Amino acid sequence: MIKLKNLKSDFQFKRLLGQKKFHTNYFSVYFGKNSTKENNKKLNISFIMKKKIGNAVVRNKIKRRLRSAIQKKLQNKKIIDTNYSYIIFGKSKAFTEKYSLISNELDKTFFKINQINN
Repeated sequence: MIKLKNLKSDFQFKRLLGQKKFHTNYFSVYFGKNSTKENNKKLNISFIMKKKIGNAVVRNKIKRRLRSAIQKKLQNKKIIDTNYSYIIFGKSKAFTEKYSLISNELDKTFFKINQINN
Protein backbone atom coordinates (compact mmCIF):
# COMPACT_ATOMS: atom_id res chain seq x y z
CA MET A 1 0.00 0.00 0.00
CA ILE A 2 1.28 3.45 -0.91
CA LYS A 3 1.24 6.02 1.88
CA LEU A 4 0.87 9.77 1.53
CA LYS A 5 3.83 11.85 2.67
CA ASN A 6 3.64 15.62 3.13
CA LEU A 7 6.23 17.95 1.73
CA LYS A 8 8.19 19.46 4.60
CA SER A 9 10.70 22.09 3.51
CA ASP A 10 10.21 25.51 2.03
CA PHE A 11 12.65 24.54 -0.71
CA GLN A 12 10.41 21.68 -1.87
CA PHE A 13 7.36 23.96 -2.08
CA LYS A 14 9.17 26.72 -3.97
CA ARG A 15 10.67 24.24 -6.42
CA LEU A 16 7.27 22.69 -7.19
CA LEU A 17 5.47 26.04 -7.49
CA GLY A 18 7.90 26.95 -10.28
CA GLN A 19 7.21 23.73 -12.19
CA LYS A 20 4.22 22.54 -14.23
CA LYS A 21 0.64 23.20 -13.13
CA PHE A 22 -2.88 22.18 -13.98
CA HIS A 23 -6.05 24.03 -12.96
CA THR A 24 -9.65 22.81 -12.59
CA ASN A 25 -12.80 24.26 -11.04
CA TYR A 26 -12.23 22.38 -7.77
CA PHE A 27 -8.46 22.42 -7.30
CA SER A 28 -5.09 23.32 -8.82
CA VAL A 29 -2.26 20.79 -9.05
CA TYR A 30 1.42 21.74 -9.18
CA PHE A 31 3.76 18.85 -9.96
CA GLY A 32 7.38 18.08 -10.66
CA LYS A 33 9.85 15.21 -10.74
CA ASN A 34 11.20 14.01 -7.38
CA SER A 35 14.77 15.15 -6.87
CA THR A 36 15.67 12.39 -4.42
CA LYS A 37 15.77 8.65 -5.05
CA GLU A 38 13.29 7.38 -2.47
CA ASN A 39 11.31 4.20 -2.38
CA ASN A 40 8.06 4.14 -4.32
CA LYS A 41 6.00 3.19 -1.26
CA LYS A 42 5.30 6.86 -0.49
CA LEU A 43 3.66 9.59 -2.53
CA ASN A 44 4.94 13.13 -1.90
CA ILE A 45 1.78 15.23 -1.85
CA SER A 46 0.53 18.24 0.11
CA PHE A 47 -2.96 19.68 0.33
CA ILE A 48 -3.14 23.44 0.82
CA MET A 49 -6.12 25.70 1.45
CA LYS A 50 -6.01 29.48 1.50
CA LYS A 51 -7.59 31.23 4.46
CA LYS A 52 -9.98 33.20 2.29
CA ILE A 53 -11.77 29.95 1.33
CA GLY A 54 -13.57 29.87 4.67
CA ASN A 55 -13.23 28.92 8.28
CA ALA A 56 -11.24 25.91 9.52
CA VAL A 57 -14.22 23.56 9.22
CA VAL A 58 -14.62 24.31 5.50
CA ARG A 59 -10.90 24.12 4.77
CA ASN A 60 -10.47 20.82 6.61
CA LYS A 61 -13.47 19.25 4.88
CA ILE A 62 -12.05 20.12 1.46
CA LYS A 63 -8.68 18.64 2.48
CA ARG A 64 -10.34 15.45 3.73
CA ARG A 65 -12.33 15.04 0.52
CA LEU A 66 -9.27 15.51 -1.68
CA ARG A 67 -7.08 13.25 0.47
CA SER A 68 -9.74 10.52 0.47
CA ALA A 69 -10.14 10.67 -3.30
CA ILE A 70 -6.37 10.41 -3.79
CA GLN A 71 -6.14 7.40 -1.45
CA LYS A 72 -8.92 5.61 -3.33
CA LYS A 73 -7.17 6.27 -6.64
CA LEU A 74 -3.94 4.83 -5.24
CA GLN A 75 -5.70 1.65 -4.09
CA ASN A 76 -7.74 1.00 -7.23
CA LYS A 77 -5.59 2.11 -10.15
CA LYS A 78 -2.04 3.10 -10.90
CA ILE A 79 -2.87 6.48 -12.43
CA ILE A 80 -0.81 8.53 -9.97
CA ASP A 81 2.95 8.40 -10.61
CA THR A 82 4.91 8.12 -7.35
CA ASN A 83 8.06 9.45 -9.03
CA TYR A 84 6.52 12.93 -8.94
CA SER A 85 5.70 15.32 -6.11
CA TYR A 86 2.36 17.13 -6.02
CA ILE A 87 0.87 20.18 -4.35
CA ILE A 88 -2.93 20.44 -4.49
CA PHE A 89 -4.56 23.80 -3.77
CA GLY A 90 -8.23 23.31 -2.95
CA LYS A 91 -10.86 25.78 -4.10
CA SER A 92 -14.08 26.78 -2.36
CA LYS A 93 -16.24 25.11 -5.01
CA ALA A 94 -14.98 21.70 -3.80
CA PHE A 95 -16.92 22.22 -0.55
CA THR A 96 -20.35 22.44 -2.17
CA GLU A 97 -19.97 19.85 -4.96
CA LYS A 98 -20.58 16.12 -4.67
CA TYR A 99 -17.66 13.85 -3.85
CA SER A 100 -18.16 11.84 -7.05
CA LEU A 101 -17.66 14.93 -9.23
CA ILE A 102 -14.43 15.81 -7.43
CA SER A 103 -13.22 12.22 -7.75
CA ASN A 104 -13.96 12.15 -11.49
CA GLU A 105 -12.17 15.47 -11.94
CA LEU A 106 -9.13 14.02 -10.15
CA ASP A 107 -9.18 11.05 -12.55
CA LYS A 108 -9.22 13.33 -15.57
CA THR A 109 -6.53 15.59 -14.15
CA PHE A 110 -4.05 12.83 -13.30
CA PHE A 111 -4.71 11.16 -16.67
CA LYS A 112 -3.76 14.44 -18.39
CA ILE A 113 -0.73 14.86 -16.12
CA ASN A 114 0.46 11.36 -17.09
CA GLN A 115 0.08 12.26 -20.76
CA ILE A 116 2.12 15.44 -20.26
CA ASN A 117 4.88 13.55 -18.43
CA ASN A 118 5.14 10.71 -20.97
